[in-house]
Amino acid sequence: MPKQFLFYYDRALKLLPVDLAVDARFRQARAFVSHAHADHVARHEYVLCTEETAALLNHRLGPRTVRTLRYGESINWAGVRLTVYPAGHCLGSAMLLVEYAGERLLYTGDFKLRRSFTVPPAEPVAADILIMESTYGHPMYRFPPEDVVFRDLVDTIFRLFEEGKTPVIVAYALGKAQEVTRRLSDAGLTLAVHRHVADISRIYESFGVNVGRYRVFDGTMRPGEVLVVSPGTKLDLVNDHICRIAVTGWAMDPSARYRLGVDLAFPFSDHADYDGLLELIELVRPRVIYTTHGPECFVRDLQVRGWEAYLLDRPTQKTLF
Repeated sequence: MPKQFLFYYDRALKLLPVDLAVDARFRQARAFVSHAHADHVARHEYVLCTEETAALLNHRLGPRTVRTLRYGESINWAGVRLTVYPAGHCLGSAMLLVEYAGERLLYTGDFKLRRSFTVPPAEPVAADILIMESTYGHPMYRFPPEDVVFRDLVDTIFRLFEEGKTPVIVAYALGKAQEVTRRLSDAGLTLAVHRHVADISRIYESFGVNVGRYRVFDGTMRPGEVLVVSPGTKLDLVNDHICRIAVTGWAMDPSARYRLGVDLAFPFSDHADYDGLLELIELVRPRVIYTTHGPECFVRDLQVRGWEAYLLDRPTQKTLF
């Protein structure tokens, strides 16, 4: 029997039976987009994604030709069954289950298993082959409980108010900013958000997501307000009176605030931490694992734990038979 190839990887993942690229960063004829962060999208000719991701792509890249899927919905495409499940990462983020010739492949994209206030929980499913994001695949990235992190953040914000400073939270405009806005709003804080954040927040709200109370930043701050901006935002505020605070998983590294150019950093992420990565594997129970966006040491850890695991960063072809 001739060999049948399920996927190929060379700068991007491609599902060969349907000629479908997955989260490719360069233009493709057909592509599945797991979510709308810039490092997972391009101006593809035809896109398969969730309705929420389609709305975000339309905002960021202009109108796209799309085929949308609801969570749990399946389509049959050239003999391949494709189903999307929540990834818990940001609005519209989805895992892709590929069923073909008796095999099940789960592609996670970016994911998070911990509870989110603004997106549905991740729903990993059993699969024979797992292709997983592993950004925080080093044991040093074990995040503290999020309630503790935000309690400490709120306490810090009130301390800054007492010092006459304006807290400026630096968070990605898509996903992290909405989660932070919601949690700080629930804590009783008053928030202003940069217009880039507000544009994305309105898309969240159009899908019925509560992202908390906020106003759009108009260049001035009012007493007792917290400002939420995306990385790289230029502010015409007196630097001596602001305190830039990053919310990122990289904050587990004590040097992170210097590398990020902020005054403080709190360990909060919309990705799974090291233990979350291992938890996902136990839920999926795959025969073989391929990792993306993460360190090689994570692959070695998995191999020591008895898993067949590979780093998917070089041309790779996987046969079914």
